[in-house]
Amino acid sequence: MINFDYTRADGVTSAVRDRASELTAKFIAGGTNLIDLMKENVERPTRLIDINRLPLATITETEGGGLRLGALMTNADTAYDKQVSKRYPLLSQAILAGASAQLRNMATDGGNLMQRTRCYYFYDVATPCNKREPGSGCSAINGFNRIHAILGTEAGTPDRSIHCIATHPSDMCVALAALEAVVRVTGPDGDRTIPFAEFHRLPGNTPHIDNTLKDDELITAIDLPANGFSKNYAYLKLRDRTSYAFALVSVAAALEMEDGRITDARIALGG
Repeated sequence: MINFDYTRADGVTSAVRDRASELTAKFIAGGTNLIDLMKENVERPTRLIDINRLPLATITETEGGGLRLGALMTNADTAYDKQVSKRYPLLSQAILAGASAQLRNMATDGGNLMQRTRCYYFYDVATPCNKREPGSGCSAINGFNRIHAILGTEAGTPDRSIHCIATHPSDMCVALAALEAVVRVTGPDGDRTIPFAEFHRLPGNTPHIDNTLKDDELITAIDLPANGFSKNYAYLKLRDRTSYAFALVSVAAALEMEDGRITDARIALGG
């Protein structure tokens, strides 16, 4: 593990300023993924900026009738929150399908969005990986790729990538995609919102870029819409064991019904 500096941010503005002045630094909250990546020499930040003291660990109502999840809410606190479990049971179910109780107690909602793939080759710095080192090649395409992408990898499809077939590991994000959540971020240029479907990127020709967040931006919250599909929903996760395993296939499905007819439907796939 490399040497690095460590500082604690005392405000959102100062946290963003510190990151903007040193783009090789990383924000850290729960650290459940970043520390593992540092141990494996995949991530080598020069500084860790601890954001746990920022006032981003609340759940509040939005003007549109939805809920705003602070980026520093833990996965566990979010899943068990009375408002979330009642109004957005699909999200609660998806969160509780992920990781382990210990990890959910540490992992934050913002960090969940930022976690990186668990592709074996990505973690093995002795093997080529375009996501880790652009232009080096993809060991997974012709290697052991049982846990890798199926959709979007076949020849002739517009979104096919010949550079990377790694998948995003999150369960929470599959539900957020189905719910059409919005990610709120802030940076030196001010605040902005990102529709969830536009937050994570397909590999394309730049598989090392996971999302549309700028290097000097910080996730502050996730907005849930007023309609949480609380009556007709399901999160299905197929995996090698019943807990503490990433999805081989996951599906978040939600329906709005009126008089026995479907008036709205959402389906998001993961794994």
